[in-house]
Amino acid sequence: MKSKSRERNGVTILDLSGRMTLGEDTILLRETIRDLIAQERKMILLNLADVPYIDSSGIGELVSAFTTVKKVGGELKLLNLTKKVRDVLQITKLYTVFDVYLDEEGAIHAFEKEAAPPMFVG
Repeated sequence: MKSKSRERNGVTILDLSGRMTLGEDTILLRETIRDLIAQERKMILLNLADVPYIDSSGIGELVSAFTTVKKVGGELKLLNLTKKVRDVLQITKLYTVFDVYLDEEGAIHAFEKEAAPPMFVG
């Protein structure tokens, strides 16, 4: 698996490509998430458009990344799931845990809405 990082409107987008399986693939994702958190980059969007396959270790790493980011007050969302990845998330009932988006614009907008301070009417 390979990872490219880019920034858009304060959101870090990780463009992942390749199979997400046990071994170096899941280690890469774990280390990348930890590095981003260390840099105070807590709004993370995982673009999975080029991830054709994910095994149970990959799923476990997605869940681990999600909880790690949540613990530091951040948000992790998923973008562009391939059919196989979407099917695995639905079978494992994790599709309801993650915020999943079909287009980058909608995902970025969702981060902006969450970052907005609450409005009080007085």
